[in-house]
Amino acid sequence: MKKISILLVAGLLLGTVSCKESEFAEAYPNPAKISESTVEKQFTGVLYSNREYVLPGYTHYFTTLRLSLNPYTQAIGRLNQSGLYVPGSAGVENVWYSYYDMMAQYRELQKIYASKPADQQADRKIFMLAATVYVYDHTQRLVDVHGAIPFTQAGMLSTNGGEYEKSTAKFDTAESIYAFMLDDLKRIATELNGITLNAGYQKSFQTQDFINKGDITAWKRYTNSLRLRMLNRVSDVESMKARSNSEIAEILGNAATYPIVETNAQNIQINVFDINTDINSKGFQAGLASDGWYGNTAGKAMIDNMNANKDPRLPILFEPGANAAGKFNGIDPLATEAVQTAQFNAGQVAIYNRYTTSNNQFFPGVIINAPQMNLIKAEYYLRTGNDALAKTAYETGITQSVEFYNKILSLTNATGITGSTIPTPATSASVAAYLAGDGVNWSKATTNAQKLSLIATQKWLHYNVVQPYENWADLRRLDMPVLSFQTDNANNQTLPPVKWTIPGNEVTYNTANYETVRATDKLTTKLFWDVK
Repeated sequence: MKKISILLVAGLLLGTVSCKESEFAEAYPNPAKISESTVEKQFTGVLYSNREYVLPGYTHYFTTLRLSLNPYTQAIGRLNQSGLYVPGSAGVENVWYSYYDMMAQYRELQKIYASKPADQQADRKIFMLAATVYVYDHTQRLVDVHGAIPFTQAGMLSTNGGEYEKSTAKFDTAESIYAFMLDDLKRIATELNGITLNAGYQKSFQTQDFINKGDITAWKRYTNSLRLRMLNRVSDVESMKARSNSEIAEILGNAATYPIVETNAQNIQINVFDINTDINSKGFQAGLASDGWYGNTAGKAMIDNMNANKDPRLPILFEPGANAAGKFNGIDPLATEAVQTAQFNAGQVAIYNRYTTSNNQFFPGVIINAPQMNLIKAEYYLRTGNDALAKTAYETGITQSVEFYNKILSLTNATGITGSTIPTPATSASVAAYLAGDGVNWSKATTNAQKLSLIATQKWLHYNVVQPYENWADLRRLDMPVLSFQTDNANNQTLPPVKWTIPGNEVTYNTANYETVRATDKLTTKLFWDVK
């Protein structure tokens, strides 16, 4: 019997890995078979531990995303059955386990690092800074779906010498976790600007880092992009408004000091080089497209928007139903289950393009990308009254989104898909026409509310099923775009929830600490940043 938030997985450690493409096939030994660790190896253990929840994999997409986040954002269509707004317990627990597996690895890294003398700590500082940024990224993700979670005391079983009772972890509030991480990320951003590595540790960092391949500038961009994302998330919280605006202004006004991801070439992601290693997206097909009914079916609102505005991403992201005569149709969330089923069975429903998405075993593990950053910048500039910069960031974000999906398509190894052909990449001319169209054109929106709706819609289109956590967070925070859902009168949860509840295993084995949050642990309790 074990409490999840102090979980310490057997075999926390990894052997040395290489980021050279030719060596990926032998790069990832089974961590359960490794018996000792170093700071360098343990750093890779942190990154490796939750890779299947970064790369698009079967368990994540099939047990979690198809039953919760993706239908809540209408990134996919879903049958109107009773209970459709109650997150599946297995899917929620899987995400929870993944996070605390990673946290256990991180605590072991802290433990090993703390045992080193000062000179060795100085040499290995980059491993601690980079691992902390990665952990904070995934901490924000868990906070954004659960609210209060065990954080500051979580994962301490090994550190506390195996003393179970001493290691039970309190729940920290979502707002306090955000404040703590924002403070620490600012510290890390400063430290990264002053860090230097000797040749030996530069090589070691390149070897162990399969995300940014030892590129310190990329880790600076990751750090500040994460800060920007978090600061924008809390921009409507009264107690954090001033901080949000001042720190975003500082980041965007000092690119040399606080670089962020600006172009798709700078995207933070796990790239797949060899599908015969553990770093692959082979589970994407079964996770997204194996259900037969939903998981990869298109929602009506998204398809209608893309059809109406001649979105150049439409044929890259979707393919028409087998009997739809080339037309893109989505599932109507307000239709009855019988009507929805008949539409699907008749081959009339579009699905996510299999060449680009599910059958693409080289699909990267998306973490932060340039379109996302520019759409966040557009929101900030609009909020602070700089319409010209908002327009530029908005249009840049859209252009980069098309480039992003063109690039994803170019990576595909999918072949011979029955009833489908490889889509043609979007052109610059199609992007220009899209930006000038009535439903997208910035200049035709006459109020800030209309312009914010444009930004929110483009975030929603860009994120779709690829960045589901960002999609659900922004949809809840902005209440845009406006989506319609059928009311489930046969269930207590009649509409999509605004958070997940804490998994039952944690409730059972961390009862005393859970009692402090029990009253607010409801599907209807909004996150602190969800104030609209």
